[in-house]
Amino acid sequence: MSSVLEIDAARFEAEVLAHDGPVAVDFYSTECPPCEALSPKYDAVADVYGRDVKLVKIFRQGSRALADKLDVRSSPTVVFFERGREVGRRLTGGIKRSELVAEIDALLPPARVSALHAEVRPVATACDVLILGAGPAGVTAGIYAAQAKLRVIMVDIGLGGGNLSITHQVSNFPGFPKPQPGYMLAHYLLEHAKEAGVEARFAAELTRVDLRRHEVELDGVETIRAKKIVVATGSSPRELGVDGERTYKGKGISYCATCDAKYYEGKHVVVIGGGNSAIEESLFITKFAAKVTIVHQFAQLQANKHAQEQAFANEKIGFLFEHEPRAFVAERGAAVDAVVVEDLRSHERKTIECDGAFVFVGMRPNLDPFAGAFELDPWGYVQTDAEMRTSIPGVYAAGDVISKRHRQMTTAVSDGTIAAIALARELASS
Repeated sequence: MSSVLEIDAARFEAEVLAHDGPVAVDFYSTECPPCEALSPKYDAVADVYGRDVKLVKIFRQGSRALADKLDVRSSPTVVFFERGREVGRRLTGGIKRSELVAEIDALLPPARVSALHAEVRPVATACDVLILGAGPAGVTAGIYAAQAKLRVIMVDIGLGGGNLSITHQVSNFPGFPKPQPGYMLAHYLLEHAKEAGVEARFAAELTRVDLRRHEVELDGVETIRAKKIVVATGSSPRELGVDGERTYKGKGISYCATCDAKYYEGKHVVVIGGGNSAIEESLFITKFAAKVTIVHQFAQLQANKHAQEQAFANEKIGFLFEHEPRAFVAERGAAVDAVVVEDLRSHERKTIECDGAFVFVGMRPNLDPFAGAFELDPWGYVQTDAEMRTSIPGVYAAGDVISKRHRQMTTAVSDGTIAAIALARELASS
């Protein structure tokens, strides 16, 4: 049984500050997906460490004064104490089991840590359908399969929603005449899956994957065995591969306007790319930045006409066509403050001074956990048949991870639908 103790602010001093041993305190909230993802991990860790470390939970919304006093600004936030003093580092957001364990281990003698680790017992879980990835394709597959009375477990290394959750606005999803914030559409999808009965394992770590045996190990503890698997791990922003990109990633170079545009209030940023994402995100960035320079390798933009018209009409946006970036540099500090570009006609190079750069040059499939497992197309995407079957028996793939002509939210939903219907029919006939 879990030994997590739930307290309120009135008991904080007696249960936490006056305790003579280490204490972990989880400040949680309701209507909080990362809190829901952490809760079973926190309980499981308490089962192992509860004799040595007091694990406490406090409802942050009901203890605002205490949260403010401790400068706890988000949920969940796990804070560690030793004899009334805060120690270690705080954990926030999509907290992984390994992060929580590492911080608790640091509170105990090494010999005791080894003994406790030896007590951890593996868990085996069986299900009908295991879905890897909780973006639009994975969620849709989960909804259809769950509604077919199958036990469905959906696993995601993040908190679900895929790239949709960090998309500024979606203006072309049927049923929503007005543009919708991407994070809200992601929320609706995940709530629908929960209502359908889909079980979730979020902020999970894939510590072992054996697709041919239909087995996946999570967090080094739970092994899930499924009759069918759907790989819907989506795609991630593609890097340029130019000098300075890896060095300054996160230090003036971003791949997510929704995440980082707010840091460029009144500043000048360079955007690399000319497709839909580059232009639509540039328009969003202008809500904050004073100037946006779009650098594009072709003589014309590749974005849809509506987005192009908006961009050309925006006084904050300038264009540099038939140019490519050659380096990101930091001449005045630790973050990017200039981009070196090359004119593709004259091959002359020049330096654009800026306060940061955003890169939108396409995506790459998220297949690192499955290296060498699938038959791929020349661009590295998974080959499937018309019913989303892969080259591995009983394993399907859907969404942005597969080989196809168009990658949109609507096509991902279609892929997930097809995969779920196909696997449900196979299970029913077996």
